[in-house]
Amino acid sequence: MRRGWPGLALALALAGAVMPALAQPAGGWNEALRASQDAIGRPLDAVAAVPLRDASQRPITLGALRGRPLVVSFVYTGCFEACPVATRQLASAVRDARAALGADSFDVVSIGFNQPFDTPEAMGSFARQARIADPRWHFVSADARDVPALASAFGFTFRPTAAGFDHITQATIVDAAGVVQAQVYGVDFELPQFVRPLKEVLMGQAAGRASVEGLWERVRLYCTVYDPSSGRYRLNYSLFFEIFTGATVLGGIAWVLLREWRRRAVA
Repeated sequence: MRRGWPGLALALALAGAVMPALAQPAGGWNEALRASQDAIGRPLDAVAAVPLRDASQRPITLGALRGRPLVVSFVYTGCFEACPVATRQLASAVRDARAALGADSFDVVSIGFNQPFDTPEAMGSFARQARIADPRWHFVSADARDVPALASAFGFTFRPTAAGFDHITQATIVDAAGVVQAQVYGVDFELPQFVRPLKEVLMGQAAGRASVEGLWERVRLYCTVYDPSSGRYRLNYSLFFEIFTGATVLGGIAWVLLREWRRRAVA
C-alpha cells in the first residue's frame, strides 16, 4: 500500500516557503514524488553493506540495524531552516511513537547527503543543535561516492542549487527485513501518519513469532489507539476486555463441542 500522500502538500509548501530561491528537483516535483513512492516495497539489500560512520566515528551499516523497524531521513548540515525544522518534528513524532510502541521498538538513522561537508563531526553538531540524544537514533556520514546509491534506494531526490539543495522532506519507514514500507512527507504531519505504518510493521513482526510473547505483543499493539483529544496514543483497555471476553466465549464453545464429541465417541 502506498503511504505518505497526505503530507506531500505540506512538504512542498515548506520548500516554497523557506527556500523560495531553490529550483525544483530534476524532472520536477512529480518525478521526485514518483521516485519516492516507487521505493515502497523495495528491499534495501543493495545498500545494506554501505559503510557509514556515526557522530562518534564508529562504523555502522544499515544491514547491522536489521531485526527491528528503521526510520530513515536525509539531511544536510548546512541547512538552516527546512532540515532542522523537519528533524525537530520527526524527533517529536519519534518520542510519541516510542511511548506508544516501546522505547526499543525501532531505530532511526539520519544520513548526511552533502559530502564532503556532512562529516561525522558535523552530523553530531546537527544532532546536538536539534537537542536529540536518543541512543537508537544514529546521525551518520557516508562517503560521497555512496550517496547517490543511498538516495536512489530510498527514493530520495535532491538537487544542488545556488542556495543549497532542493529536496522533498521525507521519513522512510523500513521493516525488520530491510524492505521499504512507507514514506511520510512534510514537517507538520499528523502523528498517525508516522505511527500507523510503524505499528503495522511491528504487528506483522509479532505475528511471525509463534509464541505467547508474540501473541501478547499483537494484542498490546492492537489495543494501542490514537486519542484525537490528547493528540497521543494510549492503551484502550476496553479492547482488552472485548478480546478476553471473545476468547473466553470461543474457548467455552470449543470445550462443550469437544466434550460432546468425546461423549458420542465413547457411546
